[in-house]
Amino acid sequence: MTYETIRVTPLTPTLGAEIGGVELAAPSEQQVHEIGRALAAHGVVFFRDQRMSIEQHKAFGRRFGDLHVHPAYGMPGHPEVLEIRADEHSKRVAGEIWHSDVSCEPRPPMGSILHIHEVPANGGGDTLFSNMYAAWEGLSAPMRAMLEGLRAVHDGNYVYRMRHGQSGSDYPVSSHPIARTHPVTGRKALFVDRGFTTHIEGLSRAESAAVLEMLFREVERDEYKCRFKWRPGSVAFWDNRCTQHLAIWDYHPLRRYGLRVTIAGDVPV
Repeated sequence: MTYETIRVTPLTPTLGAEIGGVELAAPSEQQVHEIGRALAAHGVVFFRDQRMSIEQHKAFGRRFGDLHVHPAYGMPGHPEVLEIRADEHSKRVAGEIWHSDVSCEPRPPMGSILHIHEVPANGGGDTLFSNMYAAWEGLSAPMRAMLEGLRAVHDGNYVYRMRHGQSGSDYPVSSHPIARTHPVTGRKALFVDRGFTTHIEGLSRAESAAVLEMLFREVERDEYKCRFKWRPGSVAFWDNRCTQHLAIWDYHPLRRYGLRVTIAGDVPV
């Protein structure tokens, strides 16, 4: 695949690429088109040394679709923006369990764009990503045949109310196919995650728990992953339809801070 206005360097044979030659604060139409192509090809793309205001960050996200408003969190004055922060006062960090962002929504987000502003001075705070095409294709043919057509429940109350202690109204609960077909590439991807998925419809409790644990372990296989080391000004743009990610919290009590916008998606099929 060739690109005319950006430089694309794959990180691993399975997942991820670093993109250079573009300022995300004001990309051209051709650059946006080529970034979209690179995202489809690599699942997650990374940028270095980016300077974007909050409005420029939102504007870049809108080049790929409407912005999603999170059901539990939002930045005052900017409901489409999430503050990703941890410091000496934190009891937990966002994303420390393998997940696809807000998969409990009826229309889970298409993608997320995280701009990190501060990183721990001594290192740490990397993010791991895993390729869900590879996770699906890595299953045996009999297992894929069994799972085709089955659906799993993704429960926001399980995450935001029970695990994070959020109050307020009920959070989204949705049923999605275990094997999701990507609307751009046409490839099937595994679509269950430890963060949100509680059970598989139609199976007994014991059967569901056993199958889900096997699938969660498949997500975590090293050969499906790439690892990104953040620096101030780094940006990651990942496709929630075919990747999962995990934030590594290995820097307490140091501070890490960034902003994320999330792009609205469609109904998984």
